[in-house]
Amino acid sequence: MILDFSKMEVTVLKNFKGGAKEMFVKMFADDKNKIMLSVLKPGASIGYHKHENNCEIIFMIKGNAMVNYDNETLRLNNGQAFYCPMGHSHDLVNDTEDEIMFFAVVPELAQ
Repeated sequence: MILDFSKMEVTVLKNFKGGAKEMFVKMFADDKNKIMLSVLKPGASIGYHKHENNCEIIFMIKGNAMVNYDNETLRLNNGQAFYCPMGHSHDLVNDTEDEIMFFAVVPELAQ
C-alpha cells in the first residue's frame, strides 16, 4: 500500500495531548496503526503523555526538537528517530525558531 501524503488533507489539532499551540498533521489510520506526517511551528508542542497500550516511533525529517522521555531530556535531531516503548511517557517540544516536520508511527498492539 502506498500512502501519498501529498494528497491528504491537513488536520489542525489544537493543544494535542495537552501541548502548546497547534500541530498540523496528515494522517492514515486503521485498526492496527496510525501513520502521521506532522508539523510543529516554533513554540508548539505535543503534551507529555504515557503510552499505556501502544508505543510510538518518531522520525525527524526537518529541524530538531526537545523530547522529555520519562525523567530524561533529549535532543531529537534531523535524521534521527525516537522510540517510546509501551509503558513509557514523552512529549515533543519545538523549542527552536523554525518549524519542524516529522513522521510518527503508533502501532496498536494486540491485547
